[in-house]
Amino acid sequence: MGLFDSFLGGKATKFIKRKDSDAGEAGRALEEIRSTLYNDIRTSEGAKRQQQRICGPFVAMSFNFMVAVGIILANKLVMGRVGFNYPIFLTLIHYTTAWILLAIFKSLSLLPVSPPSKATPFSSLFSLGAVMAFASGLANTSLKHNSVGFYQMAKIAVTPTIVFAEFILFRKTISFNKVLALVVVSIGVAVATVTDLEFNLFGAVIAILWIIPSGINKILWSNLQQQGNWTALALMWKTTPITIFFLVALMPWLDPPGVLSFKWNLNNSSAIIVSAVLGFLLQWSGALALGATSATSHVVLGQFKTCVLLLGGYFIFNSDPGFVSICGAVAALLGMTVYTSLNLQESHDKVTKQSQKPSLPLSKPTTTTTQEESLESNVKDNSDVV
Repeated sequence: MGLFDSFLGGKATKFIKRKDSDAGEAGRALEEIRSTLYNDIRTSEGAKRQQQRICGPFVAMSFNFMVAVGIILANKLVMGRVGFNYPIFLTLIHYTTAWILLAIFKSLSLLPVSPPSKATPFSSLFSLGAVMAFASGLANTSLKHNSVGFYQMAKIAVTPTIVFAEFILFRKTISFNKVLALVVVSIGVAVATVTDLEFNLFGAVIAILWIIPSGINKILWSNLQQQGNWTALALMWKTTPITIFFLVALMPWLDPPGVLSFKWNLNNSSAIIVSAVLGFLLQWSGALALGATSATSHVVLGQFKTCVLLLGGYFIFNSDPGFVSICGAVAALLGMTVYTSLNLQESHDKVTKQSQKPSLPLSKPTTTTTQEESLESNVKDNSDVV
């Protein structure tokens, strides 16, 4: 009986140990899944990977394109039919609405985690918030005080400004073929859209002052997201209060008086609220596009939007912009196609280079084996000496 009990006891002990090991493996697997979910949701690196996984270049730029078309129609309704002629205050409403929505996201734990404060200095966030206020506020002011043609010329000037600024700040260069494609795009958009160049001294000064902040704004958005672990929503949460502060400071200088005497009835307020929500979506989609592509590609996307609206009005609504404008739009679209194909070719080359890099570590086992052989030979030599 003692031998039988000891035999059963050994079997039972082995069975219990096997069950414990299985439970330990299941617990470790559950812990790994839990840590993976935590990294994907509650860390800046995981949030950035999740944003890159969900919002690639095509999705981000398509999202930005659709929202941009919608806010153009909404702002035309607000400034035209509603008669809300306060561009800085309208921009302030947009960013205040965005900050309220972001606060709601944060209270519901839907806002991605920001990187540590040591990773990005506060001066960079402060600069982005200030530049964003001038870029957005001066854009609406320029649209109010300038003709459409002069406004488009200022937008075209943003492209060489970004190329020059990226070279000065980051020593970033682009190929000669891309330069030619951007020149074709700029000339095509100019021919397609610049039909009137009514000169206004105040409007011209505003347009010139808007060009540099607009280019720097796009560069900073793209650089902080691509080189740091910032997501679009996290960066918006940190910089929007700074933008609101500078917009409040710009209001007395650029907006006309009388905003308090505006008729805030239901129809006017509803149109302004719709414009504000679209403004939040435009800021978010623009940040996603800048994080997925580059500042220059985002400007080309805006010019693509202009040409598509012009050609869409011609084919769908039977508008007649003129033969020269249509030829300019077609030439600009061809230049954009070439520019996009060059970007795709560069990204494909980068992927192929990265796929070839893992072949290098294969030489490590040979080095380890040679080291082992040398050690064995040393041991043999030492044994011979002994």
